Amino acid sequence: MNDKPSFSAIRRRLLLGLGAGGLMSTPLRAAETRSVRQPVVVLTSYNDEVFSRFEAAFEKAHPQYKLQLVWRMPHDALPYLRQPRQAGVDVYWSASPRNFAALAREGAWQPLGIARDGLPERIGKARLADAEGFYTATEMAGYGFIFNPEAVARLKLAAPADWQDLTAPAYAGQLVLPNPARVGFAPVMVDIVLQAYGWEKGWATWSAIAGNAGSLTDRGSTFVTDEVASGRRAVGLSIDFFAVSAIANGAPLRFAYPAHGGINPAHIALARNAPNPDGARAFASFVLSAEGQRIVTHRDIHKLPVRPEVYRELPADYFNPFRAAEQGAFDYDGDADRNRLGLISALFEQTLIREHGELAALWQRIHRAAAAGHDIRAARQLLESPPISLAEASQPALQQVFRNRLEGANPDANDQELRWQEASRSRRAAVASLLTGQGA
Repeated sequence: MNDKPSFSAIRRRLLLGLGAGGLMSTPLRAAETRSVRQPVVVLTSYNDEVFSRFEAAFEKAHPQYKLQLVWRMPHDALPYLRQPRQAGVDVYWSASPRNFAALAREGAWQPLGIARDGLPERIGKARLADAEGFYTATEMAGYGFIFNPEAVARLKLAAPADWQDLTAPAYAGQLVLPNPARVGFAPVMVDIVLQAYGWEKGWATWSAIAGNAGSLTDRGSTFVTDEVASGRRAVGLSIDFFAVSAIANGAPLRFAYPAHGGINPAHIALARNAPNPDGARAFASFVLSAEGQRIVTHRDIHKLPVRPEVYRELPADYFNPFRAAEQGAFDYDGDADRNRLGLISALFEQTLIREHGELAALWQRIHRAAAAGHDIRAARQLLESPPISLAEASQPALQQVFRNRLEGANPDANDQELRWQEASRSRRAAVASLLTGQGA
């Protein structure tokens, strides 16, 4: 048996050595010190498959540097970077727009100071580069629908083309949704619909979609993909990367980008207290270079580059978001509503996820009653109404309550959320009463 430690095992040992307080230090003789490459400490949520490819290519291009990984999911990365001197981190590189914005407000970053030739500032209405120059997108994932073609065909439906397609009665019990209060990519997904259709129609759309859900998950991408690949559900709401990864491994899936789409970008920033700012800047420049952008298109990674020129080298069926943006597919403005993401995630969880069985049963009754010719307008209006008004949701004080709630955390419901739960429960009881009165 080969006792040589695996690459992953070596990384785990490195993580343990880094610990919560920063880098481990080992005394070196003067001659050894001169020959040691300068470390560049990268805090990231990327897995080994991604990081190792960048590591090999970067160190070949810049042999004077040695990358050192600190792996943290977004909800753990924020407190890590708030440690004294940012725990010795040089670079933060992750798909967590809220973390980058929050830390920018706290003065955690230094200016990137790198050339942006060939890198657009926006895609559609979505900003790729921080207006103040502290962080920038390095790749994108697009929101949409993972679907099982055979399962959709059995329902006698076409592949979904936009969010409202998922409200069709034929999808009852056939959708799988991530919980936006627990799954990192999902808050923006909720807001895409609210911004595209407006507050009233957006919540009506989400109520009907949630009513068609047969599965809900706090685990996110893996559960969504598995449910659809197995045929237990026909469609899952997710981002493209997870579908493409599963398809590459033989899953019978497809991915559809909706007419009203949005992106989940990964960003990169340099820590204000970076011990090696030159190495950090070299790494950020490499990730954004044409060579670095080609790496994100590798079949085992398959993300969307932020450098448009790279798409000219890719197969014709590789989705080009810049081309789609020209047709209005990416008109979602993430900056406009960033402060309300925590609030709408909490609203979604308390009113559409909790006691979901009751919601789904009511929607099935509404669909049956409508098919039977009953007048269900009043009941439907109640079930579709937003949990709070847009004016309430726009109050800075209420947004602030949920602004720093991190996906992946599991806090107890606060008093406000308990009131939303009760109001939602009362609304559902009123809908049930109206339907019973109609004989539905």
